[in-house]
Amino acid sequence: MAWVITLLLLAGAVWVAIGGDVGGTVLIGMAMVAAGALALHGTLLRPRLAAGPDGILARTVGGPHRYPWTEARFKLRTTRRLGRDSLTLEVESGEHLLVFGRIDLGEDPRDVLDVLTALKGQALS
Repeated sequence: MAWVITLLLLAGAVWVAIGGDVGGTVLIGMAMVAAGALALHGTLLRPRLAAGPDGILARTVGGPHRYPWTEARFKLRTTRRLGRDSLTLEVESGEHLLVFGRIDLGEDPRDVLDVLTALKGQALS
């Protein structure tokens, strides 16, 4: 969806530039760059979290990180911002803390926690 928005903003920027509105072109161009950066981020870092028999793999801007099941701990955290509750999955391993929201996971964090807990139990037994 972010790529579609980026293309629509590109078309809008061209349309406004043809009309001669320099300020509008700059504003729409900035929005287009921001939407494109978010689309690129989402494309390059998917999937953000993957699990296998050896542990989990988390993809971040700094590169992929592997954490064995013996070191990984999971927790759900609910935060309230602007009158809305937000549920995140926290993955902790040693000094590393990774926080994944619904958009990062593509699923409800509760469901992901259930799957990770089951996989960890199978791997450690």
